[in-house]
Amino acid sequence: MSDVTDWRREFAQEARARRPDLARLCLLIGAEADPTVTRHDLDAAEIELDRLAGLVPYATRGAGADAWVAALGELLGRRCGFQGVPSDYQRLDSSLLHEVLRRRRGLPILLSVVWMEVARRAGAPVYGLGLPGHFVVGFGDPADQVFADPFAGGRAMTGVDAELLVAGATGGPLEPSMMRPADALDIVLRILNNIRAWAAPRPERSAVALWAVELSLLLPSHPARLRYEHAELLVQRGEFQAGAAEMEAYATVVDAVEPSAAASIRHRAQAARALLN
Repeated sequence: MSDVTDWRREFAQEARARRPDLARLCLLIGAEADPTVTRHDLDAAEIELDRLAGLVPYATRGAGADAWVAALGELLGRRCGFQGVPSDYQRLDSSLLHEVLRRRRGLPILLSVVWMEVARRAGAPVYGLGLPGHFVVGFGDPADQVFADPFAGGRAMTGVDAELLVAGATGGPLEPSMMRPADALDIVLRILNNIRAWAAPRPERSAVALWAVELSLLLPSHPARLRYEHAELLVQRGEFQAGAAEMEAYATVVDAVEPSAAASIRHRAQAARALLN
């Protein structure tokens, strides 16, 4: 079993690589979440992705986007049973790639990672599309709008389907910005956001929220607000001094643009330090 610090160091290094490896980053999240995970487990997950890619019919290579959707839907959705159900949203392991490969169940974004990684290894022109509330996979030229929904077992989608999906999630129209292919680090941050959202209503799982925030902070680009969330989690877990110090550091950053907010954060830091008495 490797030390947690080793996993985090590998995660930070991979996130800063010229071409971050999406599968590797997702597997390192799983290693952080599950202390029983070993390097052998991570290698086995990579081997499973390679194995699945090898099952994609050779004739699909060089075919059009629709053929890729059909071939991967047949393989991953029907033959292998990768899909999601509503109860998967209540499980942490639905956000962990090694568990999704084992259970063949997961959140839309993790099932999409499986599709993307298998398709990429098989030579498909594939990309992820982070629609509000639901992640799907695209094939070919993004302008052609050929999509699949891995959560629904690989159901083929069109641009009209995407519009309906967004309208159902937001009540608003599909914006052009929503159609940009997601890069690896955007996907990883969204996965970590999902883990934080899962842990938020479960105070007994504050340790999960804490490591999810700390991994997010290792990404080259992340919302500055995460520093304050990290500080609040430290205070929640009884690390008052560390939490107060981080709040004060964040207040210094905020001071230039929102002095009143910075003052409020400093007051919160003082209140956290008072809890030491």
